[in-house]
Amino acid sequence: MSLTDNKAVNAWVDEMASMTKPDKIVWIDGSEEQLDALRGESLAAGEIIALDPDKLPGCFLHRTAVNDVARVEHRTFICSRREGDAGPTNNWTDPAEMYARLRKLYDGAMKGRTMYVIPFSMTVPESPFAKFGIELTDSIYVVLNMAIMTRIGARVIKCLDASLNPADFTKGLHAKADIDEENRYIVQFPEDNAIWSINSGYGGNVLLGKKCFALRIASYLGWKEGWMAEHMLILGIENPKGEIRYLAAAFPSACGKTNLAMLIPPDVYRNKGYKVWCVGDDIAWLRIGPDGRLWAVNPEAGFFGVAPGTNMKSNPNALLSCRANTIFTNVVHNLDDNTVWWEGLDKNPPKNALNWKGEKWDCADGSKGAHPNSRFTAPANQCPCISSEFEAPQGVPISALVFGGRRARTAPLVYQSRDWDHGVFVGSIMASETTAAASGAVGVVRRDPMAMLPFCGYHMGDYFAHWFEMGRRIPNPPKIFNVNWFRTDENGSFIWPGYGENMRVLEWIINRAFGEADAAESPIGYLPRPEDINREGLDVSLDTLKNLLSVDTELWREEARGIHEFYAKFGDKLPHKLREELARLEKNLA
Repeated sequence: MSLTDNKAVNAWVDEMASMTKPDKIVWIDGSEEQLDALRGESLAAGEIIALDPDKLPGCFLHRTAVNDVARVEHRTFICSRREGDAGPTNNWTDPAEMYARLRKLYDGAMKGRTMYVIPFSMTVPESPFAKFGIELTDSIYVVLNMAIMTRIGARVIKCLDASLNPADFTKGLHAKADIDEENRYIVQFPEDNAIWSINSGYGGNVLLGKKCFALRIASYLGWKEGWMAEHMLILGIENPKGEIRYLAAAFPSACGKTNLAMLIPPDVYRNKGYKVWCVGDDIAWLRIGPDGRLWAVNPEAGFFGVAPGTNMKSNPNALLSCRANTIFTNVVHNLDDNTVWWEGLDKNPPKNALNWKGEKWDCADGSKGAHPNSRFTAPANQCPCISSEFEAPQGVPISALVFGGRRARTAPLVYQSRDWDHGVFVGSIMASETTAAASGAVGVVRRDPMAMLPFCGYHMGDYFAHWFEMGRRIPNPPKIFNVNWFRTDENGSFIWPGYGENMRVLEWIINRAFGEADAAESPIGYLPRPEDINREGLDVSLDTLKNLLSVDTELWREEARGIHEFYAKFGDKLPHKLREELARLEKNLA
């Protein structure tokens, strides 16, 4: 029975049901009673395994199909009506052709199964930032994950029905079908506000509120409506006076984003009363507030974190977040105590265990027990450092935007852009160098503007232009910075200690944003003087800091050549302002 009289919602659900032909339709009301019944059903079907109720209360283990373990960028499409609107960084197919292809795959795909109708809201439904969606799925795993990652159920429908346009919702359709990777599609139709996903059961492809909606569709909506959806963490730094100042930061994968979002300050800061509060670990929606500042919300309600490497040293807050009410996917099952394990958790792999495929596993044979992309889905409000403003409908005011990448020698530890336009340039040239962990050659520079390359739902040239337009519209814009925790010495060892010590760099950033710290000009922007980075209790010499903050003009000239090559992809759509900023960089380096 439907939860709503909303004609647009009900008509669309009926239309999708007539195509997919489920045996029954169940509306998700968000109640704990209903979710508990679904957990029981999933347990009975063997889709999830209940873990030890004393050690991991309310936690479950799930395994995906062996061919279905990660986001599939080559099967992800932006089907705008005109190919030119998708741009050179997205896969595109004509929407009419794609709909026809997908309808054949969806025809009868839910026969013998139940269609679950999940009303969901990105951020708290009462927020002016809120956007509503309906995801249709034949997977209880999706329902249980969406209940952690978003706000779901009757509360959402009530807010959608009371909104100015109750027909304005994102239409998400997911069917597991046969988990056939040859017919796996994750398709965004921006102008139709629709997402269709088929033949996958892995979270990143099927939790449609996450990257599909919160970034690909939302970035398009933000472009059209005058706001921004960004691949950014949000954190607040509380100083000894009790003032909390907020920043948002974008990093490509494997650059310490989650660790920074849940940073624990070093003792020297904690003893003085400094605290760091996590508002979000992955996505930020940003709007201009009534006070002329940029305000941000985290549209999500949970963390979908990578398990391997998460431990009490690298990220204690993330580990503590998933001690209860968490779904673990593709990790090791420790049969001795019915708990989970993954590489990097500790140095004590279980003796009696099953690997992520459910096979008997012995670490002595050298194989990985957990999949490298294994995950935990945990409620954000369980994080020990979650911000008191996490559910604030108006969000938090952003004083600094930070970009970062993994560069061995080029980028200094931190620098500030001269102004907003220069900051857009700094974000547009973001890059990381491939490591030994990635397939292919080591040290290859991979550009990932604003960490949005896989997630921008429209032409990236238009995306850059939108950033410039936002800068003209924000009366009091945040300052923009770039950081690089990954500079190495001649032996390839990291020079900067990273982790909690990154607080020292954040302190300079936030002080600069409020005009409370000095800087020196350089060809690439404003640099801190080495003595302006707090070294108290830190085993890093002043000379080492000078090295970390140095700018090698020859390396930057080489960088400029790479930027020219990258910009060429965007043709006439590249904003002229970016070419001007690149020319200015080359002039400064000369």
